[in-house]
Amino acid sequence: MLAHQIPHTTRLIEWREIAPDVRHFIFEVPDLDQFDFIPGQFVSLSQNLNGKKITRAYSIASVPFGNNRFELCLNLVSEGIFSPFLFSMNPGDTCEMKGPHGLFVFRTPISDSVMVATGTGIAPFRPMLQYILPRDSEHQFTLVFGVRYEHSLLYMEEFEEMARQYPNFKFVSTVTRPTEAWKGNAGRVQQYVFDAIGARKNVDVYICGLKEMVNDVRDRCIKELGFDKKQVVYERYD
Repeated sequence: MLAHQIPHTTRLIEWREIAPDVRHFIFEVPDLDQFDFIPGQFVSLSQNLNGKKITRAYSIASVPFGNNRFELCLNLVSEGIFSPFLFSMNPGDTCEMKGPHGLFVFRTPISDSVMVATGTGIAPFRPMLQYILPRDSEHQFTLVFGVRYEHSLLYMEEFEEMARQYPNFKFVSTVTRPTEAWKGNAGRVQQYVFDAIGARKNVDVYICGLKEMVNDVRDRCIKELGFDKKQVVYERYD
């Protein structure tokens, strides 16, 4: 059996609420000294619930630490089965984990990149940017993040700090249902994505979020802008 297919027990270390019904979880894999993965990959978590084994995939929201820990960013789906279980976990509780999996990682060689996220689709971009920005000052990286409400702009302070620290990184956020107090961009994420791409063709586009947004951005990049399919890397969250 391949290493990433071997099931492990993972144990919750701690969690913190980062938005209404959104938590940042820290897990460890007790039987491993080191859990290696590529920023952008995901793990599969499983648990027997209501007499049935349920498995769900979640993007890793942290860079590899050189130890056996990883972090996740999850939202509560109240009518769901698995997320209520995860939100009921206390530190020390365990479930089954397999991974890492996935090809939602930076292409080689790397190019200027526009990254598009909605909701918890932001999770893989956090480690991808934490990894690449200290190592690559030659390419331009733009993150366009769209949510319904401003309180859902997850890790916003971190991304704003990255934009201050790294001149080659731009962070664009937008809210579709802003309050009167919101002074930033409003509207759907797509309009800001294509502003970020502009007339360039030598750009890779990474998209993570719900199917409708992912499909729309992907199709427009390929059909309207003439991008090669390999330039558009995506992961759907539904």
